[in-house]
Amino acid sequence: MSPLTNSQSTVLSIGRLSMIPDAAGVLFEPDERLLIVSDLHLEKGSSLARRGALLPPYDTRDTLNKLSAVIHRLMPKTLIALGDTWHDGNGPSRMNDDDHQLFASLRRKADWILIAGNHDPNPPQDLGAMVLDEITIGEVTFRHEPLIKKQSSEIAGHLHPVAKIRARGRSIRRKCFMSDSDRVILPAFGSYTGGLNVLDSAFNPLFPNRDFLTHMISSNEIFAIGRHSLVGD
Repeated sequence: MSPLTNSQSTVLSIGRLSMIPDAAGVLFEPDERLLIVSDLHLEKGSSLARRGALLPPYDTRDTLNKLSAVIHRLMPKTLIALGDTWHDGNGPSRMNDDDHQLFASLRRKADWILIAGNHDPNPPQDLGAMVLDEITIGEVTFRHEPLIKKQSSEIAGHLHPVAKIRARGRSIRRKCFMSDSDRVILPAFGSYTGGLNVLDSAFNPLFPNRDFLTHMISSNEIFAIGRHSLVGD
């Protein structure tokens, strides 16, 4: 039996929110038209270039174009960016004019809430967006870094989860969502973001019994992965 089970219609019930994991790597709550995205890491390419890593400097444009496609398709009323929107505090100043204009056009299409991350602890206050450390909606708190001892259900990012399986004689490693009954960790959305295997010990304090669900992103689909099928890096 294949370890992959198509789960495009999966709904993750967290608190009283019913969140749909989307193959673009975002969560969407259709009743309130609430879109959740995490870890864009805009201007990561220019940050690495300053350290001598010569990568194509187009990651910001590619990330924003992907986000534009998501916004156009899902038409959210509110967008929550769960931190690390920029790769560092100087990221906004390194964005070129075209990227600034594209980003501004996306902010006009929804009410934006920017959550502070560890890479961008002080997001710009002049973008027409609400800037917060975290926000609670109903019984769910949206924050950048998941808390081991949390007081409510949470939706977070930060850890860039990826799932790895072996199927049909080859390895497949993809970004994924992790969840249990009261927590969801989103994959990183940015074009230059890496990922941490869900079996890494960094996840153990959050899921001490490894009692989590994994939904892997593959092409334009979401697949549920049985825990027995997951392998480490």
